[in-house]
Amino acid sequence: MADPKSFFLTPEIHEYVVAHGARPDAVQEALIAETAELPMAGMQISPEQGTFMTLLARLIDAREAVEVGTFTGYSAISIARGLADDGHLLCCDVSEEWTAIARRAWADAGVDPKIELRLAPAVDTLRALPDEEYVDLAFVDADKPSYAVYYEELLRRLRPNGVIMVDNTLWGGSIVDGSNNDESTVALRAFNDMVAADERVESALLTIGDGLTLLRKR
Repeated sequence: MADPKSFFLTPEIHEYVVAHGARPDAVQEALIAETAELPMAGMQISPEQGTFMTLLARLIDAREAVEVGTFTGYSAISIARGLADDGHLLCCDVSEEWTAIARRAWADAGVDPKIELRLAPAVDTLRALPDEEYVDLAFVDADKPSYAVYYEELLRRLRPNGVIMVDNTLWGGSIVDGSNNDESTVALRAFNDMVAADERVESALLTIGDGLTLLRKR
Protein backbone atom coordinates (compact mmCIF):
# COMPACT_ATOMS: atom_id res chain seq x y z
CA MET A 1 0.00 0.00 0.00
CA ALA A 2 1.21 3.54 -0.77
CA ASP A 3 2.52 5.70 2.04
CA PRO A 4 -0.10 8.06 3.47
CA LYS A 5 -0.41 11.36 1.62
CA SER A 6 -2.04 12.90 4.69
CA PHE A 7 0.85 14.32 6.71
CA PHE A 8 -1.18 13.97 9.91
CA LEU A 9 -1.96 10.24 9.49
CA THR A 10 0.24 7.46 10.82
CA PRO A 11 0.84 4.51 8.48
CA GLU A 12 -1.33 2.37 10.75
CA ILE A 13 -4.29 4.76 10.65
CA HIS A 14 -3.86 5.15 6.89
CA GLU A 15 -3.99 1.39 6.39
CA TYR A 16 -7.13 1.23 8.55
CA VAL A 17 -8.79 4.02 6.53
CA VAL A 18 -8.06 2.28 3.23
CA ALA A 19 -9.15 -1.11 4.56
CA HIS A 20 -12.52 0.29 5.60
CA GLY A 21 -13.38 1.75 2.21
CA ALA A 22 -13.26 0.28 -1.28
CA ARG A 23 -9.71 -1.09 -1.48
CA PRO A 24 -7.66 -0.67 -4.66
CA ASP A 25 -8.12 -3.54 -7.09
CA ALA A 26 -5.32 -5.37 -8.88
CA VAL A 27 -5.03 -2.73 -11.63
CA GLN A 28 -4.80 0.10 -9.12
CA GLU A 29 -2.32 -1.81 -6.96
CA ALA A 30 -0.11 -2.38 -9.99
CA LEU A 31 -0.31 1.30 -10.90
CA ILE A 32 0.60 2.32 -7.35
CA ALA A 33 3.63 0.01 -7.48
CA GLU A 34 4.78 1.23 -10.90
CA THR A 35 4.36 4.88 -9.97
CA ALA A 36 6.28 4.35 -6.72
CA GLU A 37 9.41 3.76 -8.80
CA LEU A 38 9.22 7.24 -10.36
CA PRO A 39 11.08 10.26 -8.91
CA MET A 40 7.79 12.18 -8.72
CA ALA A 41 5.81 9.35 -7.12
CA GLY A 42 4.41 11.68 -4.46
CA MET A 43 2.22 13.30 -7.11
CA GLN A 44 -0.09 10.29 -7.16
CA ILE A 45 -3.27 10.69 -5.13
CA SER A 46 -3.94 8.44 -2.15
CA PRO A 47 -6.16 5.33 -2.49
CA GLU A 48 -8.75 6.71 -0.09
CA GLN A 49 -8.96 9.92 -2.11
CA GLY A 50 -9.54 7.89 -5.25
CA THR A 51 -12.35 6.01 -3.53
CA PHE A 52 -13.93 9.29 -2.45
CA MET A 53 -13.73 10.71 -5.97
CA THR A 54 -15.40 7.66 -7.49
CA LEU A 55 -18.20 7.84 -4.96
CA LEU A 56 -18.68 11.58 -5.48
CA ALA A 57 -18.89 11.18 -9.26
CA ARG A 58 -21.62 8.58 -8.78
CA LEU A 59 -23.49 10.67 -6.22
CA ILE A 60 -23.83 13.63 -8.57
CA ASP A 61 -24.52 11.40 -11.59
CA ALA A 62 -21.60 12.96 -13.46
CA ARG A 63 -21.36 12.49 -17.21
CA GLU A 64 -19.00 15.25 -18.32
CA ALA A 65 -15.78 15.58 -16.32
CA VAL A 66 -12.47 17.39 -16.74
CA GLU A 67 -9.15 16.63 -15.08
CA VAL A 68 -6.23 19.07 -15.03
CA GLY A 69 -3.06 17.15 -14.23
CA THR A 70 -3.23 13.43 -14.97
CA PHE A 71 0.25 12.08 -14.09
CA THR A 72 0.13 8.25 -14.29
CA GLY A 73 -3.64 8.03 -14.35
CA TYR A 74 -4.84 6.87 -10.92
CA SER A 75 -7.16 9.82 -10.41
CA ALA A 76 -8.55 9.43 -13.92
CA ILE A 77 -9.41 5.79 -13.24
CA SER A 78 -11.14 6.88 -10.04
CA ILE A 79 -13.24 9.51 -11.78
CA ALA A 80 -14.01 7.44 -14.88
CA ARG A 81 -15.28 4.54 -12.79
CA GLY A 82 -17.77 6.89 -11.15
CA LEU A 83 -19.12 8.34 -14.38
CA ALA A 84 -22.30 7.19 -16.05
CA ASP A 85 -21.91 4.50 -18.71
CA ASP A 86 -21.99 7.20 -21.40
CA GLY A 87 -19.68 9.47 -19.43
CA HIS A 88 -16.69 11.38 -20.81
CA LEU A 89 -13.54 12.46 -18.97
CA LEU A 90 -11.20 14.97 -20.60
CA CYS A 91 -7.67 14.68 -19.18
CA CYS A 92 -5.24 17.59 -19.58
CA ASP A 93 -1.50 17.00 -19.22
CA VAL A 94 1.79 17.81 -20.90
CA SER A 95 3.85 14.65 -20.23
CA GLU A 96 3.90 11.92 -22.85
CA GLU A 97 6.09 9.79 -20.55
CA TRP A 98 3.77 9.80 -17.53
CA THR A 99 0.54 9.57 -19.49
CA ALA A 100 1.87 6.57 -21.43
CA ILE A 101 1.71 4.73 -18.10
CA ALA A 102 -1.78 6.12 -17.60
CA ARG A 103 -2.99 4.90 -21.01
CA ARG A 104 -1.91 1.33 -20.22
CA ALA A 105 -3.60 1.45 -16.83
CA TRP A 106 -6.82 2.83 -18.32
CA ALA A 107 -6.91 -0.02 -20.82
CA ASP A 108 -6.29 -2.59 -18.08
CA ALA A 109 -9.05 -1.00 -15.96
CA GLY A 110 -11.46 -0.98 -18.90
CA VAL A 111 -12.15 2.74 -18.63
CA ASP A 112 -10.21 3.94 -21.67
CA PRO A 113 -13.37 4.35 -23.82
CA LYS A 114 -14.54 7.06 -21.40
CA ILE A 115 -11.26 9.01 -21.39
CA GLU A 116 -9.92 11.59 -23.84
CA LEU A 117 -6.33 12.74 -23.26
CA ARG A 118 -5.07 16.05 -24.64
CA LEU A 119 -1.34 16.73 -24.36
CA ALA A 120 -1.02 20.51 -24.33
CA PRO A 121 -0.85 23.34 -21.78
CA ALA A 122 -4.05 22.89 -19.78
CA VAL A 123 -5.05 26.54 -19.99
CA ASP A 124 -5.07 26.30 -23.79
CA THR A 125 -7.16 23.12 -23.67
CA LEU A 126 -9.65 24.64 -21.23
CA ARG A 127 -10.04 27.88 -23.18
CA ALA A 128 -10.79 25.88 -26.33
CA LEU A 129 -13.76 24.14 -24.68
CA PRO A 130 -17.33 25.29 -25.35
CA ASP A 131 -18.08 28.44 -23.39
CA GLU A 132 -21.23 27.08 -21.79
CA GLU A 133 -22.23 25.43 -18.51
CA TYR A 134 -21.98 21.71 -19.26
CA VAL A 135 -19.27 20.22 -17.00
CA ASP A 136 -20.54 18.16 -14.06
CA LEU A 137 -17.27 17.44 -12.27
CA ALA A 138 -13.70 18.72 -12.43
CA PHE A 139 -10.46 17.83 -10.67
CA VAL A 140 -7.40 20.10 -10.49
CA ASP A 141 -4.02 18.63 -9.54
CA ALA A 142 -1.35 20.43 -11.53
CA ASP A 143 1.07 23.37 -11.22
CA LYS A 144 0.01 25.35 -8.17
CA PRO A 145 0.68 28.90 -9.47
CA SER A 146 -1.91 28.26 -12.23
CA TYR A 147 -4.67 27.00 -9.92
CA ALA A 148 -6.58 30.29 -9.98
CA VAL A 149 -6.57 30.34 -13.80
CA TYR A 150 -7.72 26.72 -14.08
CA TYR A 151 -10.44 27.40 -11.51
CA GLU A 152 -11.88 30.35 -13.41
CA GLU A 153 -11.87 28.52 -16.75
CA LEU A 154 -13.57 25.51 -15.19
CA LEU A 155 -16.08 27.44 -13.10
CA ARG A 156 -17.50 29.28 -16.11
CA ARG A 157 -18.12 25.90 -17.79
CA LEU A 158 -19.45 24.14 -14.70
CA ARG A 159 -23.20 23.56 -14.48
CA PRO A 160 -25.09 24.83 -11.42
CA ASN A 161 -24.58 22.29 -8.61
CA GLY A 162 -21.54 20.96 -10.44
CA VAL A 163 -18.44 20.23 -8.38
CA ILE A 164 -14.77 21.14 -8.64
CA MET A 165 -12.20 19.22 -6.56
CA VAL A 166 -8.81 20.85 -6.00
CA ASP A 167 -5.87 18.82 -4.68
CA ASN A 168 -2.96 19.62 -2.33
CA THR A 169 -4.67 22.53 -0.62
CA LEU A 170 -3.01 21.75 2.73
CA TRP A 171 0.36 21.28 1.03
CA GLY A 172 1.92 19.04 3.63
CA GLY A 173 1.13 21.55 6.35
CA SER A 174 3.24 24.26 4.71
CA ILE A 175 0.08 26.24 4.03
CA VAL A 176 0.20 27.50 7.65
CA ASP A 177 3.99 27.71 7.94
CA GLY A 178 4.75 31.42 7.79
CA SER A 179 8.44 30.74 7.14
CA ASN A 180 7.65 28.91 3.89
CA ASN A 181 7.18 31.38 1.06
CA ASP A 182 8.09 29.43 -2.05
CA GLU A 183 6.07 30.11 -5.18
CA SER A 184 3.72 27.11 -4.91
CA THR A 185 2.97 27.67 -1.22
CA VAL A 186 2.22 31.36 -1.72
CA ALA A 187 0.01 30.54 -4.71
CA LEU A 188 -1.93 27.93 -2.75
CA ARG A 189 -2.51 30.32 0.16
CA ALA A 190 -3.86 32.93 -2.24
CA PHE A 191 -6.04 30.35 -3.97
CA ASN A 192 -7.47 29.04 -0.70
CA ASP A 193 -8.30 32.58 0.43
CA MET A 194 -9.88 33.38 -2.92
CA VAL A 195 -12.24 30.41 -3.11
CA ALA A 196 -13.21 30.69 0.57
CA ALA A 197 -14.47 34.21 -0.18
CA ASP A 198 -16.00 33.41 -3.59
CA GLU A 199 -19.77 33.81 -3.34
CA ARG A 200 -20.28 31.95 -6.61
CA VAL A 201 -19.52 28.67 -4.83
CA GLU A 202 -19.92 26.78 -1.58
CA SER A 203 -16.63 25.30 -0.43
CA ALA A 204 -15.17 22.88 2.08
CA LEU A 205 -11.49 22.09 2.59
CA LEU A 206 -11.45 18.39 3.38
CA THR A 207 -8.68 16.61 5.26
CA ILE A 208 -8.35 13.89 2.63
CA GLY A 209 -4.93 13.14 1.22
CA ASP A 210 -2.89 16.34 1.14
CA GLY A 211 -6.00 18.49 1.45
CA LEU A 212 -8.89 18.35 -1.04
CA THR A 213 -11.04 21.42 -1.56
CA LEU A 214 -14.59 20.69 -2.64
CA LEU A 215 -16.46 23.47 -4.44
CA ARG A 216 -20.14 23.45 -5.50
CA LYS A 217 -21.31 26.03 -8.01
CA ARG A 218 -24.37 27.87 -6.71
